Amino acid sequence: MNIGVLALQGAFIEHEAVLRALGATVTQVRLAADLEPLDGLVIPGGESTTIGKLATNFGLMQPLRDFAQTRPTWGTCAGMIFLAKDIGIDRQPILSVMDITVNRNAFGRQIDSFEVDLPIKGLGALPFHAVFIRAPLATAAGPEVDVLARLETQQIVAARQGHLLATAFHPELTPDTRMHEYFLRLAR
Repeated sequence: MNIGVLALQGAFIEHEAVLRALGATVTQVRLAADLEPLDGLVIPGGESTTIGKLATNFGLMQPLRDFAQTRPTWGTCAGMIFLAKDIGIDRQPILSVMDITVNRNAFGRQIDSFEVDLPIKGLGALPFHAVFIRAPLATAAGPEVDVLARLETQQIVAARQGHLLATAFHPELTPDTRMHEYFLRLAR
């Protein structure tokens, strides 16, 4: 299985390491042609505005949108923002493919980052240790979106819509590989 990791900015190397450890072939995606052989794509955490601007500059917006409309795509943190249909502002380039409304930097500044054990639908009974760094959250999800995890405050932090997956946290920063395994099953 060949999984791409959008390698414009952000935590792409960390995702690449986990996916390789799980036996996937990994392709760093920087150009539209890099998308062709892929079975799935991870859009990593980082800075969503920068990712959008770089994707625009490299002519990747429409190819990424086309890919995400038909093939498994997972956005983590900034990637969740990039997948969303609504982020409350018009000036930032996003793919607008997943029926979620996302609040960017919902928890505040870097100093407000936190970790929490989360029950996540589809990962079994053991909670997942989730790392939130200047994290977004989904404030609304459309009828076709399956909410996979919420904080105790009921805020949505993981969701799936068909072949699209979004997490507000950084699974690549923990030794727990279950979220990556979940995505690989989705990509199969």
